[in-house]
Amino acid sequence: MGARMGVIGLGRIGSYHARNLIGMDGVDALVVTDADANRIGDVTTELAVAAAPDQDALFESGVDAVLIAASSGSHAELIEAAVKRGIPTFCEKPVAESIESSLRVLRAVEQTTVPVQIGFQRRFDPAFVAAYDAVRAGDVGWLHTLRSTTLDPAPPPVSYIAQSGGIFRDCAIHDFDIVRWVSGREVVSVFATGTNQGDPAIAEAGDVDTAAAVLTLDSGALAVVSNTRYNARGYDSRLEVLGSIDSVVAGLDERLPLRSVDPDAQFPSGVPHSFFMDRFADAYRVELETFIEVAAGRQPSPCTLADAVESAWVAEAAALSLEEGRPVTISEVKELFVQTGNEARP
Repeated sequence: MGARMGVIGLGRIGSYHARNLIGMDGVDALVVTDADANRIGDVTTELAVAAAPDQDALFESGVDAVLIAASSGSHAELIEAAVKRGIPTFCEKPVAESIESSLRVLRAVEQTTVPVQIGFQRRFDPAFVAAYDAVRAGDVGWLHTLRSTTLDPAPPPVSYIAQSGGIFRDCAIHDFDIVRWVSGREVVSVFATGTNQGDPAIAEAGDVDTAAAVLTLDSGALAVVSNTRYNARGYDSRLEVLGSIDSVVAGLDERLPLRSVDPDAQFPSGVPHSFFMDRFADAYRVELETFIEVAAGRQPSPCTLADAVESAWVAEAAALSLEEGRPVTISEVKELFVQTGNEARP
């Protein structure tokens, strides 16, 4: 018998997840809710699924697992509420709007045995998985350089940017996570920079539209992370892994949004990816199929709250480095939280 799955939040990504869950093996029924009654009506009409008037009603409706895709500011409270009820939980990033709240949620979850999976979908993309496997098999040798790229074709609304926490916490955190996961190493320091050349409202909102960060890993390897909101040719997500034996890349396919100007070059020849949900369509399905197994107790969470918090520390260091124009160590950022009365975890 399959699970009764709850979905909280029916915006762009929440409704996308709901469509994926319909008919998926291991899911018998769906219950959805959103703060916007119109969204509830649209999704229940389209998918013919049950609805709850609010999150509390959804929690009490007998769901076996819950997917949280509501506004970022509600994630921490919703994770804690679900775990308190013993409900296995999938939550889109971020865990919370601040590192303090993320740490509080982590401590609460660690007091239970309830599984929580965070939505870093790149871990489920076939190419990124192949890069991970190549590193684990020793095929690449020891790593000296990683280059991770996330280039959006156009910026989100400024209203979103203003509450996003900035490009490192909102966008580059996917790069920080995939660098940690594929390399199997932790970040020890960050040197970041950024600029604004597009909409001046982005700068007025306190963010940059283009950023880069050099990460030093605990092995001595370097990782270069590059992000922009203005890659007009298309959505670009790549990871290059360069080692002492071989070099591999994920995301170098016929839909790569780069145009070669080498004479007679024919690659890439496909239509560029339009956005992240286009690029990672398969990964989004696999991560939910995996969560169904996690919720059923058949496997541990492959992307835990602790994973998400470690990547959040890197984002905090990058934001501080950008602000102060200097390298920042992860240990320094953690110590700053201790000094300000927040309990940082080692």
